Amino acid sequence: MKTLVNLKLEHVKNYSVVTLNRPQVKNAFDPDMISEITATFKLLSTRKETDFILMVGEGTAFCAGADLSWMKKMIDYTKAENKKDSEKMWTMFDTMKNCSKPVIAKVHGAVFGGALGLVACSDFVVAEENTQFCFSEVKLGLAPAVISSFILRKVSFAHAQPVMISGDVFSTAQALTMGLVHRKYATTITDDEILKPFLQASPVAMIATKKMMLTLNSDSKWQQKKKMTTTLISSLRVSADAQNRLKKFLDKK
Repeated sequence: MKTLVNLKLEHVKNYSVVTLNRPQVKNAFDPDMISEITATFKLLSTRKETDFILMVGEGTAFCAGADLSWMKKMIDYTKAENKKDSEKMWTMFDTMKNCSKPVIAKVHGAVFGGALGLVACSDFVVAEENTQFCFSEVKLGLAPAVISSFILRKVSFAHAQPVMISGDVFSTAQALTMGLVHRKYATTITDDEILKPFLQASPVAMIATKKMMLTLNSDSKWQQKKKMTTTLISSLRVSADAQNRLKKFLDKK
């Protein structure tokens, strides 16, 4: 694997820590970061010394969604280029979801847009009590398309629909009710406290149980969902409404 620029990868005790490491832009995605996340989870899925994975974000936010510089480039992408771009993002989430090792996400600050896909693909999510969550895409004339299939594996339709359609900001307490988050934490908590159940469990049993759960929750229409959602976001990105909204948003920034 190439040297990581947008991530930090550390091995602690019997687990690995993946840190989103673009704090200057609140760990927002760009194509290079997406590529690094995909490659890192592929690597850790087969790493014998890694029993489970902890994912965190450097700085004031876990992840603020798409990077502004990337969004500026998106405006000039063709529909075909947008499709290719969105398929790479799908692959990142799918690689995380299918990682053989349990994935624990510790989130804080802001979890916006595509960052909710990272949360949905994690097996256990702990959120700092003041974290803000938002499916912000609709405010830009877009849709939370690529992440939607991953979200709906974890969150009920009734909980997901209103926040996806409105783009309303919601709290850790609401995310807990939805099932998107499994536990909240105060800033004083240590990683060992959060990870205690995983440190005590049998690595062999955890991996076998995750494999069983993925099999039981498999979807025969998964590839159809990939095609539908990546096609939708590609079409919306080149639409006049999205182009106008994105330009206004970027001008403000």
